[in-house]
Amino acid sequence: MITCIIVDDEPLAGSLLSSYAEKLGYLTVLKSFTNPIEALSFLQSNTVDLLFLDIQMPELNGIQLAKLVPTHTRIIFTTAYPNYALAGFEVEAMDYLVKPISFEQFVTSSSRIFKTKTVRTEQSKPPTEHIYVKTEYKLQRIDFHSINLLKGLGDYTSIITPTGKILTLENMKSFEERLPSAVFIRVHKSYIIPFKKINYIEKNRIHIGQEVIPIGSTYQENFWKQLNRK
Repeated sequence: MITCIIVDDEPLAGSLLSSYAEKLGYLTVLKSFTNPIEALSFLQSNTVDLLFLDIQMPELNGIQLAKLVPTHTRIIFTTAYPNYALAGFEVEAMDYLVKPISFEQFVTSSSRIFKTKTVRTEQSKPPTEHIYVKTEYKLQRIDFHSINLLKGLGDYTSIITPTGKILTLENMKSFEERLPSAVFIRVHKSYIIPFKKINYIEKNRIHIGQEVIPIGSTYQENFWKQLNRK
């Protein structure tokens, strides 16, 4: 089974590809996106074998998104603009389909990944060591090792690093889902911390550098359980 997502800012185009995929026994559409930034967040926290990707989209175009997806995810571009073909193959796309896309074209292109067995499984997936965060008008890469802690500030989240603070509108719940549980843990409604940055714990308070983080009552049991496994 090949897992895939569809990214196209035109809902009708995405629905057409979804209907094509449903007819094939080896394709499972996990989700269809009209927003490329939401798709990027999904790709960073889920295993996706194949990405059907439009090119002309607001905020982040398909070529830019293709450069950010995990290396195990294969890409098939689906676009109304044939002049992007060279750029598409420069990012190692598996195929380039020009709209309107027929079912026959869709089958020929998507079956290539099945027949040649080029899908990389979760076992061969290299560990992710970073996330991309939307801040102001850009996507910023943040390496896990540079995160001291995350602090919820109402509608914002502050990511505290050795070089300063990064503010984003992404909420704490989203970070809790995106960040690997083996590396990070939520210890309070307003705090997520990396295990490796803990200096010491005193009276249900975690010390990381100059920061003192309270352990919330609803998070205590899970925190101590996970800490004892380390």
